[in-house]
Amino acid sequence: MGEISCTNGINNRNAVGNGSSHSSLNGYRKSCWYEEEIQDNLRLCYALNSILHAGSTPYQDIALLDTKPFGKALIIDGKLQSAEVDEFIYHECLVHPPLLHHPNPRNIFIMGGGEGSTAREVLRHKAVEKVVMCDIDEEVVEFCKTYLVVNRDAFCDSRLEVIINDARTELETRNESYDVIIGDLADPMEGGPCYKLYTKSFYEFTVKPRLNQGGIFITQAGPAGIFTHTEVFSCIHNTLKQVFKYVVAYSAHIPSYADTWGWVMASDGPLLLTADELDLIVKQRIKGNNRYFDGKTFSSASTLSKAIRQSLDNETQVYTEGSARFVHGHGIAYKQDQA
Repeated sequence: MGEISCTNGINNRNAVGNGSSHSSLNGYRKSCWYEEEIQDNLRLCYALNSILHAGSTPYQDIALLDTKPFGKALIIDGKLQSAEVDEFIYHECLVHPPLLHHPNPRNIFIMGGGEGSTAREVLRHKAVEKVVMCDIDEEVVEFCKTYLVVNRDAFCDSRLEVIINDARTELETRNESYDVIIGDLADPMEGGPCYKLYTKSFYEFTVKPRLNQGGIFITQAGPAGIFTHTEVFSCIHNTLKQVFKYVVAYSAHIPSYADTWGWVMASDGPLLLTADELDLIVKQRIKGNNRYFDGKTFSSASTLSKAIRQSLDNETQVYTEGSARFVHGHGIAYKQDQA
């Protein structure tokens, strides 16, 4: 749940002396804040420079905020999706591990990813010939094309095909198969539309049949902190273990999320590259320089803490529509308050 509040902070001091009293306006402060509830009894606040846009589409509420600590931030359904100062961490971690582990990633399918950042990172790979980005919300895609300048080149790349459709429907009706399928979906929230795309049946009967031989699937998997990884991260990891032979979970701290974030990569082929091998492939196959990801970073990211390793080993729940887990929050939950 996210809220924007604008307040005038007035500090009054009363002094009493010699039988008389007076009141003085000692300070005046006007501030505007974005507030998001990330757990019960725990909220995170960001000071704002301005509200660049706030509105609704048929599918979700959307806002673009200019925050003081993290620059422009995209908010969907009251949850911060990405911020310009640190989005590179999330998107490099989502894209580069699967594309580097694949020997020749030419044909890529992105589920979601309407802001364009995932496509931007995919298109840096020299081997990529075609990228299909399928997002259900055309208004969000057009909004991001207009406001997120950093991704304009990606949207103009001839290798990118943007499809406005439900990802499940699109995968089930297309005849193509893919080297890598990327799940850049909104978090599974109660009342939201995306949780069905984290289920065992979806992975087994929709995603896996659309992968080429040796293909790799990757999904963002929600909060992965010491106190938050059991929301959905451990369950998504266990669910993919029921469908694919090789599964790798990894995580990284995202400052604007105020938590560690998780991803899970899966394939029926081994995912065993060393740090040195990854670094060599990065030099050979990626245009430009990564800001965050390299071989040692991935080795560190995929070495989870003792407590989280034990939790993943002991997880028994498989994600289904009837036994879904959700991140903290709700579906459409954006509102603006001014005081």
